[in-house]
Amino acid sequence: MKRIIPALTMTVMTVFSTPLLAEGISASPTQSATDDAIAGKVEAALLFSGQFDTMDIRTDVSKGQVILTGKVNSEVNRELAQEVAASLDGVVSVENKLDVVKPALLEGDLVTLLHGVRDAQMVSLIRTQLLLESGLSGDDIDVHALRGIVTLTGKVESLTERDLIIAIAKNTDDVVDVKSELSVDS
Repeated sequence: MKRIIPALTMTVMTVFSTPLLAEGISASPTQSATDDAIAGKVEAALLFSGQFDTMDIRTDVSKGQVILTGKVNSEVNRELAQEVAASLDGVVSVENKLDVVKPALLEGDLVTLLHGVRDAQMVSLIRTQLLLESGLSGDDIDVHALRGIVTLTGKVESLTERDLIIAIAKNTDDVVDVKSELSVDS
């Protein structure tokens, strides 16, 4: 027992003093956690701004200093990314290494892309409205869109519920037409 206590004491002292000795070598766990939180805030702010494809931007943070690398589609977005990052709490400085890359899309590809984005926005809006509408079983309804034409499929409990779902879809921005494949449970 007399040998165990000194050995245990030495082990505990070694474990707790190692971070103090290595302080100059690496960031403390608290600093690392703070840097991770800052990186998360920067990435979230860039995502929610709606101006960036955040899959193309990498965010590294060390002691509050943010380094942005990757690519954006314009000089304006390059500067905006820096401003967004610099405006957040905890950011000491921003080093902007973003490259401006013009996408090489053909006109037809761009039109197809824009239709796809618009269709995805419509589907998202309709699904959200269905989930927020009290008395609807909106999670049982599938919503698809192609070039502004929305198709609704699934089962509803009544004709009234079906009509309400169709009306919600028709009243959503950019919807050209609604095709209902909704069936009423008996």
